[in-house]
Amino acid sequence: MEPPVIALEDVTVTYRSGFLGGTGFDALRGVSLSVGAGETVGLVGESGSGKTTLGRVCLGLLRPTTGSMHFAGQPFGNLRQRRGQLSVVLQHPEWALNPRLRCGRSVEEPLVLTGVSAAARRARVDEILEQVGLDPSFAARLPGQLSGGQRQRIAIARALVTHPRFIVFDEAVSALDVSVQAQVLNLIRDLQERHGFGALFISHDIAATRYVSHRIAVMLNGEIVEDGPAGRFYGAPEHPYSRALLAAV
Repeated sequence: MEPPVIALEDVTVTYRSGFLGGTGFDALRGVSLSVGAGETVGLVGESGSGKTTLGRVCLGLLRPTTGSMHFAGQPFGNLRQRRGQLSVVLQHPEWALNPRLRCGRSVEEPLVLTGVSAAARRARVDEILEQVGLDPSFAARLPGQLSGGQRQRIAIARALVTHPRFIVFDEAVSALDVSVQAQVLNLIRDLQERHGFGALFISHDIAATRYVSHRIAVMLNGEIVEDGPAGRFYGAPEHPYSRALLAAV
């Protein structure tokens, strides 16, 4: 059986204030979570519950204070070892796109870091733009010349251009109009089916999370209080906080 792409075991992240250690605050407490290839785990919970911290841990941007983390069955190691294998799509595509760079150059940048030749980079950029539903001519445009939905497609193309095995979508559709949200959610599902990456979908939007997720993990005060199939969560959630989240929709 293929090991999960990402596996966290009893992970705690403690933020400390002041000098020489100071007072500690546990942003994550004893979190265990796995994401398989081709699987999307939806991560829901109120603001401040630890969702973004967990996403940063999964990307290797934040090291656990205690606990273990594995990538495809191996110890995670450092970011240099995982270059090109991990990606993120953020709430605002402007955070990933330099307004002064042509879109093609922004999409191409991760390939430069992984040592791909110039000719191969150009071909790959054209290919991935078509896969996200944009004509290759968009490579010559600046981000400011695009709509919000088009910019997010460019950001998704940038995230996918290195063929990553794991992607974090952090509020990736919350800044889009409802009609555009549906298009981007369909795109994420289609791209996952094509490429087989594992995904962590962080969102406050219960409906969007339901549409793309195979499993749902619920965070409360730095802990995962429920983790199970999406059908069970939306049909008969087990934890009182999960029931409260659904009741609030």
